[in-house]
Amino acid sequence: MKIKLLAILVGLFIAAQSVIAAPFNANAKTKRIPAGTKFKLELLSPLSTAEGGGRDFSAILLTDQTADSDVILPSGSLVRGSIKSVTPSKRLSRGAVMYLDFDHVVTPNGRQLPLSLSIIGRNDMTYDGGITTTKGYGDALKQNWTNTKEITSNCVDWGNDVANDGPVKYLTVPAGAIGGAIGGGAYYVYNAVADLIKKGEDVNLKTGEVIEVILSEPVDVPVI
Repeated sequence: MKIKLLAILVGLFIAAQSVIAAPFNANAKTKRIPAGTKFKLELLSPLSTAEGGGRDFSAILLTDQTADSDVILPSGSLVRGSIKSVTPSKRLSRGAVMYLDFDHVVTPNGRQLPLSLSIIGRNDMTYDGGITTTKGYGDALKQNWTNTKEITSNCVDWGNDVANDGPVKYLTVPAGAIGGAIGGGAYYVYNAVADLIKKGEDVNLKTGEVIEVILSEPVDVPVI
């Protein structure tokens, strides 16, 4: 009797396992998102190198992903990942570096599919795929020069605005340009010296920031 009862229980267990495993059958119908597909993701929480590595994060897919005219990953699908590692900021204005790891996407039927994504389309990236603020002293000088030109331009605009396009502008515009050149030059020299000493800044990604990524390996998405 005990043997028969045990056999029944084993049979029920095997049957239950078969039912549970059914949605994960390798022969289930799938549609492929090919490697090279570009996604846009929106962060659901802020990320900072000041927090160090290891923190989990979530983002949502901003565009529908289709195959054969069918939407297989709708916009709003949840993508999860983590801050893989962080390189702290250093002297000579070398900014911190943040490396993100995108782990998986949650499909409409609740499946979690592994993802292999690389960030693209950013000017603040390192050669090995990290996100930074300044890449070193040379990069800091370029930013200072951009700010210097903006200071000079704003001073010239001030000269135009004060004169209201009247004849006085022949005095105010050159005065603004000279003042801007002096002020911008002082700004550039001061910051050029300061950038030799100070550390770079932390990377801070805001809630709602959009990150463009590219799929490194294809993903087969189960469809109903």
